[in-house]
Amino acid sequence: MNVWIKRSSLLIAGCLLFLLNACSSADTPNQEAKGNLKKVSIMLDWYPNAVHAGIYDAIEKGYFKNEGIEVDVKMPAETNDPLKLVAAGRTDLALTYQPQVVLSRSEDIPIVSLGALVRHPLNHLMVSKNSPIRSPKDLEGKNVGYPSIPINEAMVKTMVKQDGGNPEKVKMTDVGWDIIPAMAAHKVDGISGGYINHEKILLNKEGHAVRSIDPVKYGVPDYYELVLVSSEDGLKKNRKLYQKFWNALAKGQKDVHDHPDQALNVLFKHENKEFPLDENVEKKSLQTLLPLMDSGKKPFGYQDLGSWKQVSDWLFESKMIKKKEDPKNAFINFEK
Repeated sequence: MNVWIKRSSLLIAGCLLFLLNACSSADTPNQEAKGNLKKVSIMLDWYPNAVHAGIYDAIEKGYFKNEGIEVDVKMPAETNDPLKLVAAGRTDLALTYQPQVVLSRSEDIPIVSLGALVRHPLNHLMVSKNSPIRSPKDLEGKNVGYPSIPINEAMVKTMVKQDGGNPEKVKMTDVGWDIIPAMAAHKVDGISGGYINHEKILLNKEGHAVRSIDPVKYGVPDYYELVLVSSEDGLKKNRKLYQKFWNALAKGQKDVHDHPDQALNVLFKHENKEFPLDENVEKKSLQTLLPLMDSGKKPFGYQDLGSWKQVSDWLFESKMIKKKEDPKNAFINFEK
């Protein structure tokens, strides 16, 4: 059985367990808040950083309150928490990744994407700037580190094969979340799972300059890196409320686009003490993010059916999912 499927099966079992215990002692989402505001909880994908600036700007500027919403921002204890908890109804909304939505739905976990915050992959293959590796096929005979997430294995294999190389000749080493130390100490020849708006910036800052190779140029679909999701049941019950949430978030994101430094100052007020932010790193991160969050002439967050189909086809061909479903069911676009 494919490693991804084995691990995803554990994730699915965890999600189903959460679904069975959704009425436990945890706070019930979507409760009435003070002042007749409707409370909406959202779990971030990680600690607060530049990609979340629009959320905090909308809170600070009162855009959510103007829509009748009080926002309860939650932090994940583990990387799979956002998916598990939103599927179980333990949080109203969550941030996750487009491929994970497709994978989850293929295993009958009823989540749906409400909007795309980051429209292109941030996860790039990275190699030392002085490395002789110029394209994916040069990874033959080399060692690539990745952080315990099998999608990185699939990405590397796709890239190498698309570039005319043999993926079976590439060694993949699970380094957990120590991808920066592994790269800095030259324990691996490259990493998959590092983000161009975070790990690349940190490695360069620490004197370990890297080059990044965009997976989209080598056969990986141009997927949405970050999406906002709810459960199907939550969407049925609260579609108008979630549309109001998205309207406020879109206003916050416009502020971030128009006044990035001001938006970052708001973000810094909300940094997690366990994960303090480096202002220069976050500024560079936001500079990287903004063009990748831009939806052009389409409304912010617009999702394209073709993108969902391509991601589903790729995951199926990569043997990460056993079955495909109609991609139309995986997402919605809110009205303007």
